[in-house]
Amino acid sequence: MANPTNSKRIVLVSTDKAFVQDSRAAFAASDLIQLSTVEKSVVELRGEIQEADCDAVIIDMDAARLEEIEALQRITRRLEGRAPILVVTQEFSAAAVRILVQLHVADFLVKPLTTADLVRSCIRVLQGPGREQNTESQIYTFMPAAGGVGCTTLTLQTAFQLHHSVTRGASTCVVDLNFQQGACAEYLDLEPRFDITEIENQPERLDRQLLDVMLSKHSSGLCVLAAPTRPSEMRSFNADVVVRMLDLVSAYFDNVVIDMPRTWFPWTETVLLGSNKLYLVTEMTVPCLRHTQRLIQAIYETVGKEVKPNVIVNRFEQRMFENGVKQADVEEILGDHFVGGISNNYRLVREAVDRGVPLHEVDANANVINDLKRIILPEEAVAAPKKRSILDMGRGLWRKSA
Repeated sequence: MANPTNSKRIVLVSTDKAFVQDSRAAFAASDLIQLSTVEKSVVELRGEIQEADCDAVIIDMDAARLEEIEALQRITRRLEGRAPILVVTQEFSAAAVRILVQLHVADFLVKPLTTADLVRSCIRVLQGPGREQNTESQIYTFMPAAGGVGCTTLTLQTAFQLHHSVTRGASTCVVDLNFQQGACAEYLDLEPRFDITEIENQPERLDRQLLDVMLSKHSSGLCVLAAPTRPSEMRSFNADVVVRMLDLVSAYFDNVVIDMPRTWFPWTETVLLGSNKLYLVTEMTVPCLRHTQRLIQAIYETVGKEVKPNVIVNRFEQRMFENGVKQADVEEILGDHFVGGISNNYRLVREAVDRGVPLHEVDANANVINDLKRIILPEEAVAAPKKRSILDMGRGLWRKSA
């Protein structure tokens, strides 16, 4: 019988004390999953899992040891499919994978692993095989309506929110297409490694191996594809180069977040047409809002109605009794293109940029972060309780599957 809160119960079997402790900490912040532990090896189990009446099982084992594989086989027979099994192992070989697949385990992870990876895997396992999964990469494109409107900041924070999201997939790559003045890598204190001259004349040379070499990798796991900036050069590359790059990136990442330059290039139209979401970033000034109107019109004239420009007003302030642009003015000028405003928090953004860290490392509950989440991940922004964790972001999923 489901408990009153519709939470799910998972049993973790492990003798790795550090892994048990980390797992308890990862699941403790949410009421959506209750984690109980059995600190025994898989060969020592004597009915503990069956008695637990759980929704899923995590078994930490050595897939290279025959006795542990045989014990896992006994458990799968006894459960008779009532609860999916997730295996965590240090052994990663073709033989081990083949055995685990034959035993119909729901998923398997290889140590060392992050607790975030473990939680996401549990979320997927508990959703069950019947739920359709969207395997196509989602492309989010950010385009500034004017200089200095904070487009790069919003691009990067969106990427981090998607990267840590349960509902939108985990693997995320930021692509900085501002080859002349891009700053995505510098904002995160990373070295830009994309040498576009390597493939400028031979786009077909860019393959998975070369792409991996050219990616800058943040400690969180977020990837950034950015070239060293050359302010003195106004270079326009063949559209085939950009298309090849984006095709390859989208083939290997769940989410691709693009930081576009203000200047319109021959490949701009192709990027816009290939985007699932297009966000124009602007500010609450009359010249900027007017230019945003013109940019919206230019997009429609160029790519038609295939992509709808969504406008985010950065440094948004709701003035009631002061002179200047008010929220009603913004809504009147932009109409249904206006999807939300981002609070003016200069001190937070300045500190994050100067330290080379994402905004949430300065203040995880900052108004800027919450405002952006309501736009990018509305289902998680509504669902997230006061105690935030990766588990809490999936509350909407539990309601649907309960």
